[in-house]
Amino acid sequence: MKHRKLWLTMTVLALMTAAASARYYSLNPQVFMTQQRLTYMANLTPLLLHITGGTVALTTGPFQFLTGLRGRRPTLHRWLGRVYLLGALAAGVGGLLMARIAFGGPVARIGFAVLALEMLGATAVALGAVLRRRIPAHREWMTRSYALVFVAVTFRLFLIPTFLGAPFAPVYAADAWLSTIVNLLVAEALIRRARRPRASGARPLTGGSETAPAAGRTIGSPSSAG
Repeated sequence: MKHRKLWLTMTVLALMTAAASARYYSLNPQVFMTQQRLTYMANLTPLLLHITGGTVALTTGPFQFLTGLRGRRPTLHRWLGRVYLLGALAAGVGGLLMARIAFGGPVARIGFAVLALEMLGATAVALGAVLRRRIPAHREWMTRSYALVFVAVTFRLFLIPTFLGAPFAPVYAADAWLSTIVNLLVAEALIRRARRPRASGARPLTGGSETAPAAGRTIGSPSSAG
């Protein structure tokens, strides 16, 4: 039950963030970040690549955590994984192109570039692992990959202090690093927890046996292109 609630919270936040990002497709400068309107209008291709890829990865990623889907509908699971993979790669490439012109100065730009490179790297390693049938390693790296994609959510949550009077520019720049660090720490905690033997015999959050569990259980990390 606890895992299901966590999964539902993660999924709702991901879907809400993806829905909010849809406004960019209007190409109306008024919906863009005030400080970046001219910059975004001059760089629509990488911007839309980043947003489209991020939206796809955000919305498909949570369903890769459903062990029931993996066990009972492996073909659907694999196709969703391939879609997620393409989305994460597009988000990473678009993010890397946009990092050089990001708001927040060098601190934010380097932070966003590091995030994009980590996303591309984690996703590529996850793909390599599944191609070599190293399923536990694949799941761990996909957990890291989605944690980096989920920065789209965490980043916005960490901007809440700016609505309460905190100065926008320094919070934005710090957030470019803090949201990534926090998400990776959470991912590593989940991975380490999954590696520990559990006296109760319950299935871990990530990795573990390949035995198909009951449908709909939300334990197990995402497995993409299997």
